[in-house]
Amino acid sequence: MKKHIWLLLGATLVTVGWGQKVNKTGTTAANFLKIGAGARAVGMGGAFTALANDASTLYWNPGGAAQLRQPELLVNRSRWIADIDFTYLGYVQPIPRVGTIGIQVTGMTMGAMEVTRYGYEEGTGETFRAGSYALGLTYARSLTDRFSLGGTVKYIHEFISQSTSSGLALDLGTLFQTPFRGIRFGVSISNFGQKLQMTGKDLLVNKDIDPIHHGNNESVNAYLSTDRFDLPLFLRVGLSGELVRSSALRLTWAVDGIHPNDNSEYLNLGMEAALFQDLVSVRAGLKSLYQQDREEGFTLGGGLKVPVNGSLLMEADYAFESLVHLNTVHKLAIRILF
Repeated sequence: MKKHIWLLLGATLVTVGWGQKVNKTGTTAANFLKIGAGARAVGMGGAFTALANDASTLYWNPGGAAQLRQPELLVNRSRWIADIDFTYLGYVQPIPRVGTIGIQVTGMTMGAMEVTRYGYEEGTGETFRAGSYALGLTYARSLTDRFSLGGTVKYIHEFISQSTSSGLALDLGTLFQTPFRGIRFGVSISNFGQKLQMTGKDLLVNKDIDPIHHGNNESVNAYLSTDRFDLPLFLRVGLSGELVRSSALRLTWAVDGIHPNDNSEYLNLGMEAALFQDLVSVRAGLKSLYQQDREEGFTLGGGLKVPVNGSLLMEADYAFESLVHLNTVHKLAIRILF
C-alpha cells in the first residue's frame, strides 16, 4: 500500500508520495508579494515585464524604470479576497546623468479578528490583527539607448498577533528594445532573498524538559521553533510590441512566461487599445495559462488620462480580475505624472 507523508505548512496541506515529484504549492512565505501591482498591468493579464512603462514597473521589472522620463506617482488600492485590503504605492524620480530612483510600498491589511480557543469557540473577548508589508528602493539606468538595467532592495515584514517575521530580498530586471519592429524584450527575477521564520511571544510555552523524572520544574519557559520558508521567487521573461501605432490608435500586445519556485510554469497574455493619443484605453488579458490547478482567469480593464496643467497629467485605471473559486477582484489606480 502506497505510503504518504502529510506535512502541514502554514495553512496548506501538501501530500507527498514516495517516488513522486514534491508538490510545492503553498510552501512559501510572504505570499502577498504574488499580488500584481497596478490596475493597468493587471488589466493586461499581468503581462508587463517587457512593457514596463509606468511606475508599477518597480514591481514587475525594475529595469523598466530607466525608460520613464518624468517623475511619476502610482497609487493602487483594491479589496482582495476575504475582505483583505491591498495597497501599492510606487514613486519614480529620473535624475539626469545619474539614473532613475524608485520607491515602492506594498501593504496587505485586514480588520481585527476574535481570538478563539478550545472551549471558547464563540470567542474569548480578545482580538488580534495580522498583516504584511514590503518597502523597496530601486535604482535603474540605461546603459545604451536600447538596453536598461535595474535592481531593487526590499525589506519584508509579516505579523500575526504578537508573532512576526522579517527579511531582505532583491529584485533584478533588464529591458531591451530590439531593432525588429519595435519589439521589447524583458527579463526579471523577483524576491531573491532570505527565508522567513515566525518568532514572538505567541510561541512562548511552558514545557517539562525532562518528563521522565519527577521533582524537576515542570513549567520551564520555552519557545516553539518554527520552520523557515522561502520567499515566492519568480523568473519572468516577456515580449511586447505594437500591432498598430498612430495618433488615433495604438494597439499593444504583451506576453510573459513565468517560472515560480512554488508552482508550475505559466503564461500571461495581454492586449491594450489606446485611442485619441492615449487619452482612453481598454485592456484585456489571460492569466496563469497552463498552470496546474489554475485559480486566476481572464482580466478586463480601462483607463482615462486627464491633462491638468502644463506637464502635469493624471490617469485613472480600473481592472477586473476573475478567479475560479474565490471572489472576483476589482483594482483601482491613480497615476500622476509631474
